Amino acid sequence: MEKFLIISSGDNVAVALADIKSGEILNYGEEVIKVSEDVSVKHKLALKSFKPGDTIFMYGVPVGEVLLPIQSGGLLSTANIKHLSAFYNYTGKTYFYKPWNVSHLKKRIFDGFHREDGQVGTRNYWLFIPMVFCQNRNLQVLKDTFETELGFKKENPYKLQLRNLINSSNETNIFEGTAYNNHKVFDNIDGVKFLTHEGGCGGTREDARALVNLLAGYINNPNVAGATVLSLGCQHAQMSMLQEALQDRFQSKKPVLYFEQQQYNSERQMLTEIVNSTYKELVEANKLMRQPTPLNKLSIGLECGGSDGFSGITANPVMGRVADKISALGGKGILSEFPELCGVEQDLIDRCETKEIVDKFINLMETYNSRAQVVGSGFDMNPSPGNIKDGLITDAMKSAGAATKGGRGPISDVLDYTEYASKPGLSLLCTPGNDVESTTGLVGSGANIILFSTGLGTPTGNPVCPVIKISSNSMLPKKMNDIIDFDAGRMISEGASLEALSEELIQLIIKIASGRKQTCADILGQNDFIPWKRGVSL
Repeated sequence: MEKFLIISSGDNVAVALADIKSGEILNYGEEVIKVSEDVSVKHKLALKSFKPGDTIFMYGVPVGEVLLPIQSGGLLSTANIKHLSAFYNYTGKTYFYKPWNVSHLKKRIFDGFHREDGQVGTRNYWLFIPMVFCQNRNLQVLKDTFETELGFKKENPYKLQLRNLINSSNETNIFEGTAYNNHKVFDNIDGVKFLTHEGGCGGTREDARALVNLLAGYINNPNVAGATVLSLGCQHAQMSMLQEALQDRFQSKKPVLYFEQQQYNSERQMLTEIVNSTYKELVEANKLMRQPTPLNKLSIGLECGGSDGFSGITANPVMGRVADKISALGGKGILSEFPELCGVEQDLIDRCETKEIVDKFINLMETYNSRAQVVGSGFDMNPSPGNIKDGLITDAMKSAGAATKGGRGPISDVLDYTEYASKPGLSLLCTPGNDVESTTGLVGSGANIILFSTGLGTPTGNPVCPVIKISSNSMLPKKMNDIIDFDAGRMISEGASLEALSEELIQLIIKIASGRKQTCADILGQNDFIPWKRGVSL
């Protein structure tokens, strides 16, 4: 096994594929490098000597500026380099790209739920939505009611564990046989989901409008059959705003039930009516059955979280290859996390199909960064302590690897937060890099399945969209086997090819999209939903 990897021919640093000890001799082309200090796996090794002011290149782009002298064979760290990103502008050059041959995939199908508007869902969920945080407790009452009585609520093994402790029982197999409490009432409904949040009132009118548009996107998502909406009545985020958003943005014909608490004599009266009305709609939603569907009906969200030094050379490129293939079939890919596109703007600009798309991308990037700076942050502060510990020490370095999730195909659209993906091909979506805020945004923009790479491990899921967790290294699935669905680290540990892994991942997508397999996040009941307040989060 090779001990280091040079990602691009123009790079002047390498990624350690294993721990490298001080004094080891490495062959680099015709050069011989003596390692001058220990370099841990996933971290970066200097291929030449650097002086302050020099530029560090990875993925063929600038990712850092040298602060202190670094010897050839030395370790890059936050002490000796800082973030640096390249200048970018619109060049007007034609982007040449040869699409992948996907003839073998044209007859492949998944079994999906066909909606009246032409979208196809990978799931069939009924959604409960609060317009304001005041309704979260009512949603919890309804959640317990519907999940328990419809057979969607799993037994909690930890209750049995505590009960055994209280009763001094020696029972140890508490996790064996953990299952749903009751038989499912509806065969064609995959679940009833509840979006609790802390917004709707007390923030700015802009926050309320963004929340309403996000909720409208969730109702319009192909994985949703319909929704029950709860409101207090006096909050900023009015039900009328949601009704207008559904009509103006989507001309939605989905069944949506509205209940405003201040119009009822009692909470009991409102909840009783909600149960009665929603049950009737569930009976109708259950009549829809899965049908064979070509892969061009997939809308794939592309996300990463808990990234490590291998993410940009294993999991993310595999996802990018899949995104390119789905786009070549006429499907959609959605690449989010704008703070993690800082430093690769020029490459993305060169791939945009029109100048209007370029202008929108630049405006969104610069506006977002400036708003983050107002609250004492900025894109350069994006890498987390976990990222840095595992070798991603500047935002540009992290971004260069993160952007590979989007493949190499042309960019057909740029979307602001809550805008809906409508064009085939790859769209860029303005969201934070924060895992849950970003996945929340992807689903609000129409993703019916999400590919999520991780090197450190994260349980992130979503209430209405399957999230497939893809490991960048082969250690993680062994360590956290209950959260990882796919091991892309085999590129390094077993020498598996990028092409072979992309084909294998597509087969897994088909199984999950068809409802024949659950993701680990679904099994764990990981229903994460956090709306974004702009400029506050990276």
